[in-house]
Amino acid sequence: AVVFVGALLAATTGVVAASVISMGLISLPIMLRYGYDRRLASGVIAASGTLAQIIPPSLVLIVLADQLGRSVGDMYKGAIFPGLILSGLYFLYVFGKSFAYPGAAPALPLEARSLRGMKLLRRVIFVLIPPLALIFLVLGTIFLGIATPTEGGAMGATGALVLALLNRRLTWSLLKQAMNTTTKLSSFVLFILVGSTVFSLTFRAVNGDLWVEHLLTSLPGGQLGFLIVVNILVFGLAFFLDFFELAFIIVPLLAPVADKLGIDLIWFGVLLAVNMQTSFMHPPFGFALFYLRSVAPAKAYLDKITGKTIAPVTTGQIYWGAVPFVVIQVIMVGIVIAFPGIVTSSLDKAAADPAGVSIEISTPDHEREQLERDADIPDFGAPNPGDAPNSK
Repeated sequence: AVVFVGALLAATTGVVAASVISMGLISLPIMLRYGYDRRLASGVIAASGTLAQIIPPSLVLIVLADQLGRSVGDMYKGAIFPGLILSGLYFLYVFGKSFAYPGAAPALPLEARSLRGMKLLRRVIFVLIPPLALIFLVLGTIFLGIATPTEGGAMGATGALVLALLNRRLTWSLLKQAMNTTTKLSSFVLFILVGSTVFSLTFRAVNGDLWVEHLLTSLPGGQLGFLIVVNILVFGLAFFLDFFELAFIIVPLLAPVADKLGIDLIWFGVLLAVNMQTSFMHPPFGFALFYLRSVAPAKAYLDKITGKTIAPVTTGQIYWGAVPFVVIQVIMVGIVIAFPGIVTSSLDKAAADPAGVSIEISTPDHEREQLERDADIPDFGAPNPGDAPNSK
């Protein structure tokens, strides 16, 4: 259920922080109440929250599309199936873990199952309709060609305001908080962009980009060797850099080389997005782990429903719980490399190359006959100026 809700939140918000914090506040207390393994509970929440990085409308995909010079809509289309497959891998791991170790994820007791049958079905449908409608406003309008990605984001924001108004939760304080958060995030991205641009200009001034291109194109193994080295490099840098820094500094150096090697940049961008997910998950700077740490109980507390004392969640449990999901993300990188069709199959066919387009204009019959007669006229040559009669 946490993986499923994480995928829905990812398709609704597109921001990792919002997904991790929301599920940490809603799901974690329930799992702790009924004795779930703390490593499994914290790991699945953090990993499901990072699905917002690969499932559209991901902010990461927007930044990568800009850096790669490709359409945001195509990047969204290419990332759908990898995001769903990654969600399925998370589900299979949790299912296998709970099957092999039932105590890690025990079933809810009978007294906690207050809804059953049609009541449960109606509740699920009623709860799912608003987020699904919001997802359609953002992604559906983009994929159907009704709106551009920018307009789709505006429609999503409008839909969120309408849903908050219908639920009678739209207040001035909430609206002010949303605007402040949006402004801070936009300013954060803008200043990183300014800094990365200065770095790129300085780096290019000393021909650093040519050195990197020569180095990467000289790697043995062609495309495969390049992809292996690049993914190891990105995975290592993700230990210390956020995805914004990776996208603004590293990707502009890799994109020309990938294009020169004949690698589809949409597929390459989705591959990097899957790899960059690990930047949120592994220590020491895994931001998803920090987000979860901020809402997870740091001290023992008394549960109001069961009356039991719940032990705190330690930072070590959060870190160790993320390790299996980092391994799954690395496996997903290998799957994308081995089966590129999961990305390219959802893309539209490439447009014709303008350089290879020839235009043929049909000539009417009478004009064609006139051209043929003109071609049959013998060329007598221009008169020699010396042969001209003397006018004197």
